[in-house]
Amino acid sequence: MDLTSNRIKQLSYSQTFVMSNKARELKAQGINVVSLTLGEPDFNIPEFVRESAVKAINDGVKSYTPVPGYIELRQSISKKFKRDNNLDYKPEQIIISNGGKQSIINVLLSIVNDGDEVIVPAPYWVSYYEMVKLAGGTNIVVETSIDTDFKITPEQLEKAITPKTKALLFSSPCNPSGSVYSKDELHALARILAKHPNIIIISDEIYEYINYVGKHESIAQFPEVFEQTATINGVSKSYAMTGWRIGYMGAPLWLTKACDKIQGQMTSGANCIAQMAAITAVDADPKVINYMIEAFQSRRDLMFGLLSEIEGIKINKPAGAFYFFPDISAFFGKTIQGYKIKNSDDFAMMLLEKAHVATVGGVSFGDPNCIRLSYAASEEDLREAVKRIKKALE
Repeated sequence: MDLTSNRIKQLSYSQTFVMSNKARELKAQGINVVSLTLGEPDFNIPEFVRESAVKAINDGVKSYTPVPGYIELRQSISKKFKRDNNLDYKPEQIIISNGGKQSIINVLLSIVNDGDEVIVPAPYWVSYYEMVKLAGGTNIVVETSIDTDFKITPEQLEKAITPKTKALLFSSPCNPSGSVYSKDELHALARILAKHPNIIIISDEIYEYINYVGKHESIAQFPEVFEQTATINGVSKSYAMTGWRIGYMGAPLWLTKACDKIQGQMTSGANCIAQMAAITAVDADPKVINYMIEAFQSRRDLMFGLLSEIEGIKINKPAGAFYFFPDISAFFGKTIQGYKIKNSDDFAMMLLEKAHVATVGGVSFGDPNCIRLSYAASEEDLREAVKRIKKALE
């Protein structure tokens, strides 16, 4: 008997977790699997951040937190927005959530009515598409390709806008492509969106510090769209605090009030100890995590060189995050290691079963021609993974 709602029936499982779970199952059977599935830094949390969490525990911090987050943390994030992004969000315009994912779904549930359209450039993070469905919206997918560095143009954006458009949802640096929009590229998009003040821009900037092109650029910096932008961020990627589940959002006051109402009925405030640690992280000079960024850049360069040697795999050089999103469509229609390859999900499953390398197919990212590989792993694992992929394809 299946009594689940239609809402649940229309949702898909996160393919990222599906593949990582399959990798774990193979590992439990004693198979040596190199997993490049999850976007999770393999570094430890900086010591000074850990120490602040221990202090909070020893000081007896234990109570329910305010729904929008501790005022001290919101004050710190307000200063961070000004310091790093030149954005003037007052503490009351900031909501602390249980990860950046909750920040995004809070916004969608606050603004989307049944049938409203949300523009989602592809490739997109797997959860964007499902979140829009959960909110009752309709995804309007704007396709890009590796040849355009997986970025949409102002012309594509303008063409996608209709009277039903409620939001644009995108990330920069991008998961899964690693693409980073420049200031000029963002400004060109902002000019289009400023002509439609009823469209909310949901800008996911969780990989802000993990970029290799210099200063991060926020679309909310442009005055013409500041009042229609929700800027999403968090401490998970930059400070390796993935399991601590602290995300945050800066937005117009009417929108933060709406998100506060939703969060108050769903989860209430985020973890008290994690919030105290997040204050320490956000207050710190971003230079303290340069060692992580330098390591990721070194791994990116290593992977770029190794993947470039494999015939049939087409890659670009990502400017941020810690993913490659190579086009493997040259293998479609072929049989490899007994697998008939119709799309990238087939290709990813072949790599897992035959090469024992776990990746994620691009179908759930909105691009069936590509697969995602995370290089948030040791150089030893990365070398071994590419070696196995190359052997399997030979």
